[in-house]
Amino acid sequence: MFDRRKIRYTYLKLSKRIKDFLLSDKSREFLIFLVFFLIAGGFWLLQTLNNDYEAEFSIPVRIKDVPNNVVLTSEPPSELRVRVKDKGTVLLNYMLGKSFFPVNLSFSDYKGKNNHVKIYASDLQKKILSQLNVSSRILSIKPDTLDYIYSEGKSKQVPVRFQGKVTAGLQYYVSDTICSPDSVLVYAPEGILDTITTAYTQKINLENISDTTRRRVSLASERGVKFVPASVEVTFPVDIYTEKTVEVPLYGINFPADKVLRAFPSKVQITFQVGLKRFRSIKASDFVINVSYEELLKLGSDKYTVKLKSFPNGINQIRIVPEQVDFLIEQVSSNGD
Repeated sequence: MFDRRKIRYTYLKLSKRIKDFLLSDKSREFLIFLVFFLIAGGFWLLQTLNNDYEAEFSIPVRIKDVPNNVVLTSEPPSELRVRVKDKGTVLLNYMLGKSFFPVNLSFSDYKGKNNHVKIYASDLQKKILSQLNVSSRILSIKPDTLDYIYSEGKSKQVPVRFQGKVTAGLQYYVSDTICSPDSVLVYAPEGILDTITTAYTQKINLENISDTTRRRVSLASERGVKFVPASVEVTFPVDIYTEKTVEVPLYGINFPADKVLRAFPSKVQITFQVGLKRFRSIKASDFVINVSYEELLKLGSDKYTVKLKSFPNGINQIRIVPEQVDFLIEQVSSNGD
């Protein structure tokens, strides 16, 4: 434990030393020097910033109001590098306090030959100057020309398919993968459109999830192709495993009319893991154990290893007890005897 008296004594002693230092003659002289130094530094800084300087800034650029049936096959740059000349105080304000709005270019305002659009620096300069101080001068804009190519495509509806890997934690499982919407419109030139049958999401990986999870996932882009919408919400419902046991009979199939299968026992217990939500819906009738006459003849013994012919989807860790049963093929008397 800390000694409070010792801490208090140390605090008071340190406070007295600081107070004595601040009230000493040497301390006063140092503080006076520091004040005059700061004043002189401030005047020097103001004088320096009053000179003209050059600086480069990044300004976003956006193409707006693009029709759904228009596909930009060659995207323009996403930002402009603008070199500006002005007094240091103005440039410092740009650096520290001013954020530039994107330069928005309306698609309908620009047309080009063969669907090739070129927007020159002179058009961009007016939009950039509106955000600058009246004293600022633009020295250069890079790139000096924005150009992009577009195509006007036809459309069709295609289903969405998830790409990726999703795993659940211990004793949990992912019961489904739901994309919303489950289909999207795809726009593309006719030659490309005919080859597209599915819209795939970008690949994502999720591990050890233990609760229903939702993610907004972009669709995988292809050159010359546009999906509307460009992203979907993917839901991964998560359920917890529980164990269930049902009793299932063995059925003989393809037996001659005068022969029947006798199995000992005639039923086996099947234990499996299933999601809690499906626990009540899984019944013994969902499992089929068919034992064919031809298979028994080939065994050469009176023991049969039980095999499931069919069982419900979505179950795992299936165990059969007993794994082997004794059997005999019994001759049945005809009605005429």
